Amino acid sequence: MSNVMSKVMIAVRHYLLALQFFTRIPVTGRLAAWVGFSPAMLRASAGHFPGIGILVGAIVAGFSALLLSALPASTMLPLVVAVLGTLLSVMLTGAFHEDGLADIADGLGGSYERERALIIMKDSRVGAFGALALVLAILSKVALLALIGSISSSAMLLALFTAHVVSRGWPLLLVRLMAHVGDAAGSKSKPLADKITGLSLLTALLWVLVGLGLAFVQQSFTAGFYLWNFLLTMAAALLASGLGFLYMWRLLWRRLQGFTGDGLGATQQVCEIAFYFGLALAL
Repeated sequence: MSNVMSKVMIAVRHYLLALQFFTRIPVTGRLAAWVGFSPAMLRASAGHFPGIGILVGAIVAGFSALLLSALPASTMLPLVVAVLGTLLSVMLTGAFHEDGLADIADGLGGSYERERALIIMKDSRVGAFGALALVLAILSKVALLALIGSISSSAMLLALFTAHVVSRGWPLLLVRLMAHVGDAAGSKSKPLADKITGLSLLTALLWVLVGLGLAFVQQSFTAGFYLWNFLLTMAAALLASGLGFLYMWRLLWRRLQGFTGDGLGATQQVCEIAFYFGLALAL
């Protein structure tokens, strides 16, 4: 029994470390001291990334649900909720993934030479390609969420929650399948420079399944979803998100022959947007 509790406590510490690293949600003081830190721990926390998506998705979906009930009914309501929900998600994560998207767009758009592209990605300034990528990504999220919300507010909440979970699982496959390139010491993906273990991938998969299970339960109570309808909707969204992952995998392999921290952030963003697109098509 004590051995099981010890493993549970270790998993909780890894989760909180991932929360500390990938969000702006404060893990400070005595709690931070109890969690501790080491590169090995941070690497082990990788499997909990989709679990962070569950928390972020739940907060954003809950906030959006409050807005839907509090604001006056209007054809503009889904758009307003989409904008404010997206704003909250950026605040919660500190635009961590959006920053990666901007950097990868600047690097790959600024040079066809691999080494030069890697150098450009290290520049903290945002160039024309990065700015354009950010604007189009935010517009795509807001437009797709507003479209989904105009069809069904319940489906909009479903999209907000599940996309944050699923999109945080795909980058881990890149870490497993590709080599890290660039300066690992100065990279935001430093803890993932070594390939993650099969156990971490299994942990991530379990988190995704938990997230999908929670989504189904929520939809059953609020929208009267039947299992078959839920599976069809999720299948379309997951397929689109998976195609987004394959696109990023091919792009990073062809241009960089590996992944960077910016590439992981960009992959999360692309897979999130693709998830919304697939769900919209299913509706």
